Amino acid sequence: MSLLVAHRAAARLLGSSKNATFIVVAARNTSSSTNLKDVLADLIPKEQTRIKAFKQQYGKTVIGQINVDMMYGGMRGMKGLVYETSVLDPDEGIRFRGYSIPECQKVLPKGPGGDEPLPEGLFWLLVTGQIPTPEQVAWLSTEWAKRAALPSHVVTMLDNFPNNLHPMSQLSAAVTALNSESSFARAYAEGVNKAKYWEFIYEDSMDLIAKLPCVAAKIYRNLYREGSSIGAIDSKLDWSHNFTNMLGYTEPQFTELMRLYLTIHSDHEGGNVSAHTSHLVGSALSDPYLCFGAAMNGLAGPLHGLANQEVLVWLTNLQKELGGEVSDEQLRDFIWNTLNSGRVVPGYGHAVLRKTDPRYTCQREFALKHLPNDPLFKLVSQLYKIVPKVLLDQGKAKNPWPNVDAHSGVLLQVRAPGLMVTFIYPFPGSFSHFSISCFINAFTGLSHPQIWIAPGPHL
Repeated sequence: MSLLVAHRAAARLLGSSKNATFIVVAARNTSSSTNLKDVLADLIPKEQTRIKAFKQQYGKTVIGQINVDMMYGGMRGMKGLVYETSVLDPDEGIRFRGYSIPECQKVLPKGPGGDEPLPEGLFWLLVTGQIPTPEQVAWLSTEWAKRAALPSHVVTMLDNFPNNLHPMSQLSAAVTALNSESSFARAYAEGVNKAKYWEFIYEDSMDLIAKLPCVAAKIYRNLYREGSSIGAIDSKLDWSHNFTNMLGYTEPQFTELMRLYLTIHSDHEGGNVSAHTSHLVGSALSDPYLCFGAAMNGLAGPLHGLANQEVLVWLTNLQKELGGEVSDEQLRDFIWNTLNSGRVVPGYGHAVLRKTDPRYTCQREFALKHLPNDPLFKLVSQLYKIVPKVLLDQGKAKNPWPNVDAHSGVLLQVRAPGLMVTFIYPFPGSFSHFSISCFINAFTGLSHPQIWIAPGPHL
């Protein structure tokens, strides 16, 4: 499902760029407060006024057409969601509040002695539309550290899960069980005024983001470190640094990789399965824990978050069949065998992009800098030269270039064997969930699209 970025879409439809310009200008007015809730308390009333006026002016504007192929094709190309934190451009890739990934790498605050942006900075940008100061990012790091502790019943539940239960299932269950801590659920039950919903959703969402690394580290330690302790949160460290410490990896290079990974996966439009699920469940005023738990169940599907895991499986099978170093000709034959068997080459192609995914490119640059001689990375680089040509020769792919999944699993596997990408992906995804919960669901009603029944005889 494609997105409706409200002001920009209307501006295009009405032949005016005035409203689109307004968004860009408004997003650059930086708040001085380091307290995010104070910043939002100033921004949200203004956003409410803007949206109210926008709906009054353009409420009856037609923004697209629907055809039968869209109905049967997963709603692809159908404009059906309001979403403003990111837009996926076919040629440039993802833009976060108008900033490309290379631009974010330049302007967002970085960790001490590091080169990669802190995810806290991108989170601030997504939620406020403003480039944060180092002080604002430091406030977020400290705030999440304060909120990170897990309730005892969640720890007990995780310790009692069998080892053969998939980490994503454990994560989803733990997040759902955190619903017992929901400030919004309690406030709603007590009859809180609708105008204050966002304040309690804010508290839940901030708590959820803070606790996710602890939940994941606990699961990882139980599965791969014999149930050893995750240790204590250090309020002086950033979110990613605390997470890698809890996993048991103290190398600065791995922390840098995690910062990069969490930043580039923070948002990817709102029409994908997990973000759409969060929007749908949240429209019923389910609290953020329930929304995010539902979203994780969608993410666990093989056509969504498990795509990067399938890349690793495919590469493993390739290595088993062909051995260590392989020639380009051997790779071509293996790729053709994959295609001729009716399968796809995982990690290549994209529903929207028509060039190499910038998220792939920045991970490749990281590997060239830090892991240039790693055998698995060298194999990925070799495939980068060969796969697009084979796909073009086959003549079926609209986009033969690699997407983010072609690289992300490999990097984490090299640095932390057993640490599945799908398992980490939810953390930055919680950033977009925050914006959905605090803003979109606050300004839109209960989701209830009308069904369509095809003509003719039915079963």
